[in-house]
Amino acid sequence: MEKVPEKFLHYLWKYRLFEEKKLQTFDGENIEVVDVGLPNTDSGPDFQNAKIKIGKTLWAGNVEIHINSADWYHHGHDTDKAYDNVILQVVLNNNQQVKRTTGENIPTTELKFPQKLFKNYESLLKNEAWVPCEWTMHTVDPFIIDFWLSKLTIERLEDKSGDIEKELKENHNNWETTFYHKLARNFGFKVNSEPFELLAKSIPLKVVTKHKDSLFQLEALFFGQAGFLDQMVIHDQYHQQLFKEYQYLKKKWHLKSMEKHLWKFARLRPGNFPTVRIAQFCALIHQSSRLFSHMLEKKELREMKTLFKAETSAYWHTHYRFSKETHKKQKNLGDSAFHILVINTLVPFLFLYGQKHNKQAFKERALDFLLKLPPEKNSIISKWQKMGIDSFNAYYTQALLQLKNNYCDHKRCLDCQIGNALIKKTAHAKKDQ
Repeated sequence: MEKVPEKFLHYLWKYRLFEEKKLQTFDGENIEVVDVGLPNTDSGPDFQNAKIKIGKTLWAGNVEIHINSADWYHHGHDTDKAYDNVILQVVLNNNQQVKRTTGENIPTTELKFPQKLFKNYESLLKNEAWVPCEWTMHTVDPFIIDFWLSKLTIERLEDKSGDIEKELKENHNNWETTFYHKLARNFGFKVNSEPFELLAKSIPLKVVTKHKDSLFQLEALFFGQAGFLDQMVIHDQYHQQLFKEYQYLKKKWHLKSMEKHLWKFARLRPGNFPTVRIAQFCALIHQSSRLFSHMLEKKELREMKTLFKAETSAYWHTHYRFSKETHKKQKNLGDSAFHILVINTLVPFLFLYGQKHNKQAFKERALDFLLKLPPEKNSIISKWQKMGIDSFNAYYTQALLQLKNNYCDHKRCLDCQIGNALIKKTAHAKKDQ
């Protein structure tokens, strides 16, 4: 058996997968685990509020886990009063008696467990497939998988909400400004997310609000700040008009434009060009001021969709880029783009708003939107589908993305309920020949 990592001992303790009847202290006293306690994710002992009966005495306190008992000294716990309330040290090898800062001995026990558990875990770690359980996941109870995916959807929302909350604090809890920045970032649809966010942050929301009634002025502001009006295009009349208007607005608001080279056009379909997205973003702002407040008011997806169906200026009906005229076509935001914006912007904001204001209805609406949206289409979801894991809506695709990116890619099988189920199996299924 290869070296057992400490996190595996944490896993055994947390799920009580050790041989409880064989637990004894260094002095030979029997140990009964009444409650393993709660995992501690902060500094201090590994498990808190445990209840352990040693001999005839019931103790309440914390549990520390190490590979070797001597690690107590290697980690400096003997001089840290935060560890004086440890009632039991759990180890793989009991190679030294340890003491509190007061000099009192700390009961220590060696953890005994079925070796098959670690072998199952090793087989997952060594598997070089797309996900560690690619060949064995089908043996897991579908109820376990479904339950775990539901938890992962919430976890993904909490992760996204956490990112929003950080910026919310930077913006002094201004929801409208934070929403404006995040929405702009997601209008860049990955390829141009960074420059789009920089663009929004280069134009204060108060300036945008001042000019929202004029779509022409909004386009002058945004295209100018994006670097597309750095030089006048002589043979494009609309570009000339925007250029002149931007020179006035730039001076009025003391603005400094971005570098145009930051925007990416390569390998993008014309409908996804940043120029088209900027025009759509301007149209959305022109149609609705206080976007975040409007978003909170919309209880149905169809209402939200109407809000995002803003029509660009006539110039963009015949252009994808400046000075290059094409056949006439309206450049309204498509359904797939709208769905991405709902998933990555509207839903996390609704969820966080409900969380911070203790309004469950907003959190439920966020989840309801995911349930009503069609499943996302990308390479990760396609590979899950090939494994027999179908997605019925965005609620499940979000969970599967979280599973792949946050668990499978890092082989966090010990933290995954699917991995747990496979590790606990008495026989490990093999790849079909």
